Amino acid sequence: MPEFDLDSFKKTWQEQPVQQKYDNSEILQMLNRKSRNYVKYIFWISVVEFLFFSIMGVFYFMKGDESNSFLKLLERLGAQKTPEVENSFEIIYLIIKSLSLLITAYFVYKFYQNYRQIKIEENLKGLITRIIHFKKTVNAFILISIVLLVVVTTVFIGFIFYSLNSQSIEVNNSTLTGFLVGIVLSTALTVTLVWLYYKLVYGIIMRKLDKNLKQLKDIDSQEN
Repeated sequence: MPEFDLDSFKKTWQEQPVQQKYDNSEILQMLNRKSRNYVKYIFWISVVEFLFFSIMGVFYFMKGDESNSFLKLLERLGAQKTPEVENSFEIIYLIIKSLSLLITAYFVYKFYQNYRQIKIEENLKGLITRIIHFKKTVNAFILISIVLLVVVTTVFIGFIFYSLNSQSIEVNNSTLTGFLVGIVLSTALTVTLVWLYYKLVYGIIMRKLDKNLKQLKDIDSQEN
């Protein structure tokens, strides 16, 4: 009986050609399907956000909580709650809220549009381009959301100073410094929380989409 040579057997086994489980067209179909799903997830998340903030905005607007909180802040700084101040704040608040909802609605539409485009896309280069475009859209949405938050805070600070100036009210330096420091810290905290939210919720999906994009680029490089 011939002696069994384990090393020779391992070498022969390693030299055997490995059969590819899937060809590139099958991998492309799977990546296409996964990419559509990831885009769909972000679309539905944005829809939920839009509905949530719409309902909360209407709720607080009807109750007047936002207005009361802001006017109480003005009163603590020495300003009087006049009809002019109340009406001006209501107008500014309505404009900002409407602008915020319009921006969110626009991006909801863009996410849906991207989903539809990826859904029907079969060309490899076209799919890569659409995924890159979708990533830019998501990044723009996150950036604009944070910028809008900073702009809103700046507008309200400006309105406070305008109200104090229109009523010829002088705030002492310590009170003014404490007020500004509080606003800056609260804004920084809010921006951080918003960024962490998008980083966590959107970031998980975007990392998976990045992985798909890398695989698609590898397939594209093999075909060229």
